Amino acid sequence: MSPPAVLLMGAGRMGSALLEGWLGGHALRGAPIVLEPKPSDALAGLGREGFIHLNPLVGPQPGSCPDIAVIAVKPQTLEAGLPSLVPWLGPETAVLSIAAGKPIAYFQKALGLGRRIVRAMPNTPAAIGQGMTVACGSEGLTFALQEQACALLRAVGDVAWIEDEGLMDAVTAVSGSGPAYVFLLAEALAEAGVAAGLAPALAQRLARRTVAGAGALLAVRSEEPSTLRIEVTSPGGTTEAALSVLMADPGLKALMVRAVEKATARSRALAG
Repeated sequence: MSPPAVLLMGAGRMGSALLEGWLGGHALRGAPIVLEPKPSDALAGLGREGFIHLNPLVGPQPGSCPDIAVIAVKPQTLEAGLPSLVPWLGPETAVLSIAAGKPIAYFQKALGLGRRIVRAMPNTPAAIGQGMTVACGSEGLTFALQEQACALLRAVGDVAWIEDEGLMDAVTAVSGSGPAYVFLLAEALAEAGVAAGLAPALAQRLARRTVAGAGALLAVRSEEPSTLRIEVTSPGGTTEAALSVLMADPGLKALMVRAVEKATARSRALAG
């Protein structure tokens, strides 16, 4: 599989994270084109040094259109930004979108029904290369293009592929919104530590390191989370006492099911 020539539309947090991964991993054919109306100093520096083509004034020459155009702008700015992308799209240019909530049909209506589209949902840990992205594609997507899209997305973490686009709302609810649930856990754990008598700074430190360390352990161990939980839970011990509250009926699991159901429904509503 040969690396693709890429255009990146939008270089905010997620777009910049992708770009950094691509440039560091030599995942592209040639310097990418970057369309960003408000480039950061770092982005402007990459342009001056020739690592990227930043906001070129002249469109592509015949036969030199990008293989893949990556859309990494906020959904609310997408409609206004798409006209700047259209001149760069050749007949065979595929589109990889990480614009949250925008379905494949939206891009086919805006860019042509025959356009090959990949829709992807990353999450915020992508900013440090620890993201989780789920992707799906339009009809007619080739295996080679799917692999190229996955390679681009792996620059910021792990990638999973699904066939049913309808599942993207549940994906958004679990992994897209999921980091906020973990941050809330750290917030609640710190507040509980303060309520138990710990100094706020120490409670914050304990909560942050405990959540981060448990996540790191979960990432390197192959066992189910339930197995790791049981390993920490000594019969009659402190952990078992705490879990008797968290696992009561209704407990944390029931609350999480309700939360994901609510987020899934909201994702469907936002997509129209």
